[in-house]
Amino acid sequence: MNKVIVIIGPTAVGKTALSIDLAKKLNSEIISGDSMLIYKGFDIGTAKPSVAEQSGIKHHLIDVLEPNSSFSVTEFKERAAELVDNINARGKIPVIAGGTGLYAKALLENYNFNKTSANEDYRLRLEQIAKEQGKEQQKKMLETVDPEAAKRLHINDTRRVIRALEVFHQGGEYISQDKELNSNNLLAYDAVVIGLNMDRAKLYERINNRVDIMMENGLLDEVKLLLHNGVKKDCQAMQAIGYKELVWYLEGICSLEFAVDKIKQATRNFAKRQLTWFRRMSYIKWYNVTENKSDLVEEIYKEIALKYRL
Repeated sequence: MNKVIVIIGPTAVGKTALSIDLAKKLNSEIISGDSMLIYKGFDIGTAKPSVAEQSGIKHHLIDVLEPNSSFSVTEFKERAAELVDNINARGKIPVIAGGTGLYAKALLENYNFNKTSANEDYRLRLEQIAKEQGKEQQKKMLETVDPEAAKRLHINDTRRVIRALEVFHQGGEYISQDKELNSNNLLAYDAVVIGLNMDRAKLYERINNRVDIMMENGLLDEVKLLLHNGVKKDCQAMQAIGYKELVWYLEGICSLEFAVDKIKQATRNFAKRQLTWFRRMSYIKWYNVTENKSDLVEEIYKEIALKYRL
């Protein structure tokens, strides 16, 4: 069974730094488990590690796709599984780091996604319904045909609500019966799954400070450049926190101060949702992040060395 180390936790908790420290000690490579780092040009608002910050460690699934492309958990699982196989074959233990809980869970538990193909016409109709009648109507449609999926999917998770409706529309099985939503928690890998957390007040303070630093580092200019280069404001990547709010500002919908406050609020709420999601993963071993980073790195490395007899 292939080995893999997975680092998860809420945004701004320190996953990237830990992954680099561990990869150095293990002489390994890092696979991004973040749904936004895969896009080219989305750098500041995603806290993408720069070439310098990557410290010479080989990183995968960063800067792979053009901004207007879409990317799904199914595609992540396929690409990441292949990378895990290849890195293990070279005698290394890959380190996966990212806050997209579904990505980690799908890979670790080997989700088998529904193979019903996408129906572009039906999808466009559903997107039009969301625009004209609101997300609530879309959710009501799903409640009618697949109430179990409707319970589990958030009203704002438009992409997956549409996918569930597509599956039913095309005669596939209910998506609620699919491993896209259900799994038995059995792992497909010999894995060490590390969860990072910290005091909630400190985490929120870090989030607020990080947003301020992003703005100082030119996040607004990054959004302007993306739009100037033809990135559509309604594409998947531009819906990320930090980007859509600044589009509101650039369109004159709100003030810059309001947009920045909304970014902070949305990021804090996102961190809270991430922690709720991770509770589904009973195999995570949690560590509390404190000021003494080196002690934490050593503690986790010893755990890894013990498990894999390094």
